[in-house]
Amino acid sequence: MKIFKLILILLTAVNTYGQNNIKYINSQKNIDSGYPFSEAVIVDNIVYLSGKVGRLPNGQLIKGGIEAETIQTLKNIESVLEKVDLTKEDIFKCTCMLLDIKDWPKMSKAYKSFFERKNLPARSAFAGSGLALGAKVEIECLAKAK
Repeated sequence: MKIFKLILILLTAVNTYGQNNIKYINSQKNIDSGYPFSEAVIVDNIVYLSGKVGRLPNGQLIKGGIEAETIQTLKNIESVLEKVDLTKEDIFKCTCMLLDIKDWPKMSKAYKSFFERKNLPARSAFAGSGLALGAKVEIECLAKAK
């Protein structure tokens, strides 16, 4: 039983590869899903978070439009940060990819309400021709590790 627990902890915890101080962050759910990316990678005290969309824990995209998707996306980012004992306060840069640039004002309003701080992260936003899972927004971030 102890071996099983150790293996489980190792699979869901931070995996360290090579001598370059690179840490790969993956939950067992992400591994089991077979996604072609890590949830995050830490290099030299910078956390590079992969793009997230507004999926609920059951895997479905949240309903309610761009604002609901933006908030859920940022909550999903926050849950990855929690795995490495960080918070949204540690985010210093975000890139927001929109399905439709016309959603920029509503996405920005929801984005700003999530951070609830005077000094917001640096940010880029642009529209593309489509996003994973039919999402209206995908956000990737950079955060400072402790």
